[in-house]
Amino acid sequence: MSQSTDNSSSPDSRVDAPEPDDAGRYDAAAAQDKWQRFWEEDQTFHVDNDAEGEKRYVLDMFPYPSGDLHMGHAEAFAMGDVLARYWRLRGYTVMHPIGWDSFGLPAENAAMKRNAHPAEWTYQNIDTQVASFKRYGLSLDWSRRLHTSDPEYYRWTQWLFLKFHERGLAYRKESFVNWCPNDQTVLANEQVVQGACERCGAAVTKRKLNQWYFKITDYAQRLLDDMDQLEGHWPDRVLAMQRNWIGRSEGAWVDFRIEGRSAPVRVFTTRPDTLWGATFMAVAPESELAAEIVSEDQRAALEAYAEQTKRVTEIERQSTERPKTGVPLGVTATNPVNGEQVPVYAADYVLADYGSGAVMAVPAHDQRDLDFAKVMGLPVRVVVDTGEEDPNVSGVATAGDGAYVNSPELEGIQTKEQGIRAAVDKLEADGSGEGAVTYRLRDWLLSRQRFWGCPIPVVHTEDGREVPVPEEQLPVELPDMRGEQLSPKGTSPLAAAQEWRSTELADGTPALRDTDTMDTFVDSSWYFYRYCSPNYTDGPFDPEAVATWMPVAQYVGGVEHAILHLLYMRFFTKVLHDMGLVPFTEPMVRLLNQGQVINQGKAMSKSLGNGVDLGKQIDEFGVDAIRLAIVFAGPPEEDIDWADMSPAGSVKFIQRAHRIAVDTTSEVGTDPSGGSTELRRVTHRSIKEIAELIELNRFNVAVARVMELVNATRKTIESVGGADPAVREAAEFIAIALSMVAPYVAEEMWEKLGHAPSVANASWPAYQEELLVADSVTCVVQVQGKVRAKLAISPDAAEDEVIAQALADEGVQRALAGREVRKVIARLPKLVSIVPA
Repeated sequence: MSQSTDNSSSPDSRVDAPEPDDAGRYDAAAAQDKWQRFWEEDQTFHVDNDAEGEKRYVLDMFPYPSGDLHMGHAEAFAMGDVLARYWRLRGYTVMHPIGWDSFGLPAENAAMKRNAHPAEWTYQNIDTQVASFKRYGLSLDWSRRLHTSDPEYYRWTQWLFLKFHERGLAYRKESFVNWCPNDQTVLANEQVVQGACERCGAAVTKRKLNQWYFKITDYAQRLLDDMDQLEGHWPDRVLAMQRNWIGRSEGAWVDFRIEGRSAPVRVFTTRPDTLWGATFMAVAPESELAAEIVSEDQRAALEAYAEQTKRVTEIERQSTERPKTGVPLGVTATNPVNGEQVPVYAADYVLADYGSGAVMAVPAHDQRDLDFAKVMGLPVRVVVDTGEEDPNVSGVATAGDGAYVNSPELEGIQTKEQGIRAAVDKLEADGSGEGAVTYRLRDWLLSRQRFWGCPIPVVHTEDGREVPVPEEQLPVELPDMRGEQLSPKGTSPLAAAQEWRSTELADGTPALRDTDTMDTFVDSSWYFYRYCSPNYTDGPFDPEAVATWMPVAQYVGGVEHAILHLLYMRFFTKVLHDMGLVPFTEPMVRLLNQGQVINQGKAMSKSLGNGVDLGKQIDEFGVDAIRLAIVFAGPPEEDIDWADMSPAGSVKFIQRAHRIAVDTTSEVGTDPSGGSTELRRVTHRSIKEIAELIELNRFNVAVARVMELVNATRKTIESVGGADPAVREAAEFIAIALSMVAPYVAEEMWEKLGHAPSVANASWPAYQEELLVADSVTCVVQVQGKVRAKLAISPDAAEDEVIAQALADEGVQRALAGREVRKVIARLPKLVSIVPA
């Protein structure tokens, strides 16, 4: 891939195109057709792994093929393309690939409606999106294209699953899971938003199933520790969201002896120093523990309460606003620090998958415990005197620090840290607990009861064995199922594919294939590795190619994936590192989150009638205008309201910029040093500042600088004509800078300026330091706060000289009206403020 500027002006080296009309207007439609064809035939953006030069990998989160491109795609991919094109101009060898996250539920639902196979809908949509991506002028390397639903891709997803299984990181267990009754499939905790399915919005319930998990919890601390590598390169809010989701807590495991149970129940607490205030224990009603310890007299009540609990979401159960409910289990537990017998309750604000499914309840210092205690008439004992009103009176738990009371072993201790340490020491000395660290993070539930996903490469024998499919039999391909065969029945549709499901082991033992498919987030946790060597057949990727290109220099995508995809792909990378397949532990050096494109203050929606059709916008205004409007609208991470956009204004600017190339009449290679010094100063400041702004992701401000340069260049043309050598220098840089956001007009300009295509292969020019310093600056002179004069002064003028010039100015003299000057404040070179007596 060439990175040099070709100054050839030979007609034979230029792309054939219609001559402009007399006004030299830019024809957006003609330019789009022409340059799409050229880029494809020239393979302008193709790059080989062995290409010379320092490499940069720019990656956009790959799209799902649910239909044609929409305004969200237009923004996200425009941002990534700015960086990809900029780094090419800076001389880097850039890989900018594209692919499709092509498994998933929408295709399956569409197939049922159409009585078709999901692949038909999926690949038709991909073809549509391919055409739209090419039209949108993105600098993509199409030779690396992939689809996660291709057998040659999901073969390696299955291979990775087996490697995780070998390392004990993929396992199956029976547990209560999040169940979407609408989509008829389980959901990972991360896919439940405010108690609802993140895809369809249906209220999520609980269901007990035997499911596959990835043991992401084994990597919880490393996921936290390695964020140090990402500080300053990833958005702070993404790192904060991941830290909160992982939820590291330091505290202690405490053993409570339960009446009638030989083994103690181990409970985790972050405040073992408040154990003396524990007046009851609460357990999750649906937990195995509750069913085990409940007295026979209370069993029926527990079973009814547990059934009721299943209909309430976890979000609702943990809400501090929700009235507390529960049932006594008819047994007591022994508080290990003081020997008190405390009653045990089933309470729905306790979750089965948190620790052991049980909590020690300290109602004086935890609001949910206090609310429960008040409903049940349980004692409330203050053990930390925070100086606030007694919770028995106020009904408000006191969660702060203070002096320890009603805790004989802790009284006199001055700090919470000392109190916690003393409590842990006592527990460890008595053999009733130990200091510990726990995490909010739960293992990744990856089973899905749907058809259109990667089959899990495991078979099950009649005697209960789980046997991995041999690697040489991969991929385990999906059978041909369509239409009504795919309808959800509470189990995977694959369960009905008897011929596909029935198989045997190498020794002839009959077996049944696993009928679950994998969460599509498994596919997207490693796709960026495959781009490095998409045709590699000896593994999921070529380790040498990965070492050449990765980690990814810039990743671009939505913040909505902060605790889904971004967490999962970090986990995958750490496992791959431990397997010796990659030399790094974090896959993405920099992350850019783009905002949403909204309309009239709200997310675009058919039901709201505020949707904007990207294709129609492009038809009306052209690709360049849409891209320019989006990039110029504001900082990338902020939402864009399309109602405030002006693609028509972008069209006018593009015509104005294009006309500069038409009006430039000096020859290619003309020495600009004899041209307008004022314009050259603007050009060289623009070269420096725009590069700095792009590096800081301030793309909108960079566009503003291009607009300022266009205005300065037009002013020079109108005053001295297009033959001025400084005009050519400015026009060439305008074309180079515009190529990042408006590639079609940039190509037209570059060609009209006499260069061989493509401007994408040009080089970012160097600026001259001496041209960054202005000959003069404007110094404002104020008298009593009002502007009375503006002086043209040298940037390094002496203070006494400027003050003398200010005082001698006629406007200043009139304002002083003969009065003495009491004080002069000089803030050179911008301001002189005069205060009369």
